[in-house]
Amino acid sequence: MVNFSLTPNGDFCIVSAQIGLLSTYLIRFSAIWAELPFWLPVNRPATFFQGGGAQDPARNLVKSVKTTMQLFLEQLLNGIAMGSIYSLVTLGLALVYGILRILHVAHAALYTVGAYMGLLFFNLTGSLILGFLGSMACCSFLGVLIERFVYYPLLVYPPYVPLIGSIAVMLAIEEICRLVAGPYILTFPAHLPFPELHFGGIQISSTLLAVYSITAGVLLFLWYVTTRTELGLAMRATSQDLSIADAMGINSHFIVSVTFIIGSSVAAIAGILVGIYYNQVYPTMGAVPAYKTLALIVVGGMGSVPGAVIASLLLGVAETILIGYANIPLPRDALAFIAMIGVLMWRSEGLLGSR
Repeated sequence: MVNFSLTPNGDFCIVSAQIGLLSTYLIRFSAIWAELPFWLPVNRPATFFQGGGAQDPARNLVKSVKTTMQLFLEQLLNGIAMGSIYSLVTLGLALVYGILRILHVAHAALYTVGAYMGLLFFNLTGSLILGFLGSMACCSFLGVLIERFVYYPLLVYPPYVPLIGSIAVMLAIEEICRLVAGPYILTFPAHLPFPELHFGGIQISSTLLAVYSITAGVLLFLWYVTTRTELGLAMRATSQDLSIADAMGINSHFIVSVTFIIGSSVAAIAGILVGIYYNQVYPTMGAVPAYKTLALIVVGGMGSVPGAVIASLLLGVAETILIGYANIPLPRDALAFIAMIGVLMWRSEGLLGSR
């Protein structure tokens, strides 16, 4: 503790040498405070003292703070990217459940097929745009086939019967991919035509920027279709009650097929983005998303597309920050189910679900 004494002439005198050391550090801090990046909320005083060297504790402390903040922001950006990819995969699952009330587990297999087909069309044409379009077309066709020949005949049975059929379809597609493309990891050497951004020592790669932009575009398109078009009105009516929608003259079979086309196309986009992001495509790449997306639609609210998107973004950020940055000793894939248990205990209908 620092003690002060009052001299006879009324002045305070310092009796501890620590005050001098502290004032020296404060002066050195003010000298380098202006070097902090622009994203730190500080007022930068003018530099009035040039001191300290490589072993200066004050300068080393500030550099350590800067490095820690940069690392945190980089991990945060990576978490938003992962959450964006999760949201693309979860969208189709939420759309299908919202209309048919079945768990479309085979959606993860479409995500895998999308990555393989995108890689195939890219290798054949050298165009990433044609890779996206070809992959979306193939996955849309496959999604409609699953709906017509697997789900539609099983709708008369209890919900667990279509679920079992969906799991069987997913495993079958995984094995077909393994037999056709091989059990090995394939590289996806594509470069997304987006620039790199640098600010305050933080670098946003072209791949991250592509993930942000494409996800935002898909979400805006889906919002416009579902809220500003007659097709979206029919989709919402069918999701509320399929039989009444039929009675009102809505072609529910067509609406269901369109829903599968949209969801499967988005799954294809997600598969290509993941393949490019990690530079690898393999037959079982949909295994983890298959059960993780189930937890996400429960957390967001069964059938709620906005809830699924919010839950996906939160999970991506939580996984990256808590596991990658804070080094919490938990399996990365366990966070989704921990969140699901917590939400079910606190709010059983999910974040944005309705009772």
